[in-house]
Formats: sequence, structure tokens, C-alpha cells
Amino acid sequence: MTVRVATWNINSVNARLPKLLEWLGSASPDVVCLQELKCAADAFPHEAVRELGYETAAHGTGRWNGVAVLSRIGLDDVVRGLPGQPGYLAEEAAAEDALIAPEPEQEARAIAATCGPLRVWSVYVPNGREVGHPHYAYKLRWFEALTAAVREDAAGARPFAVLGDFNVAPTDEDVWDPALFEGLTHVTPPERQALADLRDTGLADVHPRALKYDRAYTFWDYRALAFPKNRGMRIDLVYGNKPFAAAVADVYVDREARKGKGTSDHAPVVVDLTL
Repeated sequence: MTVRVATWNINSVNARLPKLLEWLGSASPDVVCLQELKCAADAFPHEAVRELGYETAAHGTGRWNGVAVLSRIGLDDVVRGLPGQPGYLAEEAAAEDALIAPEPEQEARAIAATCGPLRVWSVYVPNGREVGHPHYAYKLRWFEALTAAVREDAAGARPFAVLGDFNVAPTDEDVWDPALFEGLTHVTPPERQALADLRDTGLADVHPRALKYDRAYTFWDYRALAFPKNRGMRIDLVYGNKPFAAAVADVYVDREARKGKGTSDHAPVVVDLTL
């Protein structure tokens, strides 16, 4: 059988709903991992995607973060949130003069599901903000929890992949101008080591082929004509285990979905599998 799997940071699913529905109709993926929903799970447009044949499992708590898996080949064994996921305590909530110490928030950044012959995780890794910021340390702890959570599936015989916005460019080749990012998040050695530790569970980077340009980026800033100039980054990744990687027939970044007004600043990564 052939299965088309995709991942897309949609950057507000309800604001981008017309774009999402148009893309689902044209690209016709079987399984879609979405990130940055920016809505609670009950506010996800379940009915709109159901009309196109997709079941949905969503994990969201409000106007930030949020992840989902859409499938038209089955949707079972859903897990919302990473086992052992660290919480994040916003610095303003942790003021020294707080009368009651607040509980760290368990952000909605990961969801897993079995879709027909596949198991997938859709992940939205914390941004990190800046080196030395509490969010940066949180990002590294979050990676540790992700690595532990996927270890068993990564080593298994069933095709398995972790897909999503990792907020890390694996190498300097994945950034349009590495010099501009020196000392900033997304390219630091600890972040890249966290990716390497994740791959060491038995996963491989399913790298998209280049289309219009010689480098396949997945994110471009809205400003300064970054997209038409291809000044981007590859931070939306597909990490598959051996059975998944062995089944890959094609993988590409769908740049067409990034074009025009009202779209996300990320483009979908599409993987065709022959199982």
C-alpha cells in the first residue's frame, strides 16, 4: 500500500482553515501532523476536516501551542502529552513576591496516534527564546522527555516517525546564512546534540529533496521578502525508524502551500511511503 504522511506548523488552525482545507484537497495526504494550533482541543475545526474524510485527535489548551493528528486510514491509541513531560513556569508567574508558588504549565506540545500501519508523534518543540533564558533550559529538558518517550517505538518493527516543528536546524546547511544565527537559539551545540540523542534511539532524518532551490527549507520569516529570496531554515523535520525510512519513496517541501496571503510561515513536509 502507499501512504502519504505530512507535517505542517499551521500557525493558527482556525485562522488558516481555508488554506488547510484547500491543501488537504490538493495534496491528499493520508496522515497529517499539525502544530501550533493556537486553540483548545474543542475549538479545533473537527467537522470541517471530517467532511474531507479525516478523523482528528487534537491536543490544545488555549491560544498558544497545540498539536493534532489527522488521519483517513484509522486513528487509534492516542496519547496526549509526553510521558514525563516537564512543565514550564513563566518567569513572570514565578516572581519572588508571589504568595503562592504556581504549578508549572503542562503545555500542549505532543500527541501520538496509530494510523493504519504507522505510529506517529506530532511535536511542537519549545522555541527556547534565547540562550540562557529559562525557556532554553526547558527546551533541552523537553527534548530529554521526547527521547525517552519514543525509544521503544523507534527500535520497533512497526513503521514509526516523529514529525513536527523541532525549532532546531540540524546543521549549518539548514540555515540560509549561519553567520546571522551565531550565538542564537535553533543552532546551538546543545540543541543539535539533543537532536542527535533523539536520532540515536534508532531514528533517521528523512531529508526532503530540493525543488526550486538547492536547499529545502521549511520556514521563512514573513518579513524582508524572506520567502521569495529563500532566506529560510529547515526546522520542520521527519525522523523515522528503520522500517519507516526503508519505505520512503519520496519526500519534499510543498512550497506552494507557503505562497500567497494568509498562509503559515511554515510549509508542509510531505513523505510518500510504499509499505
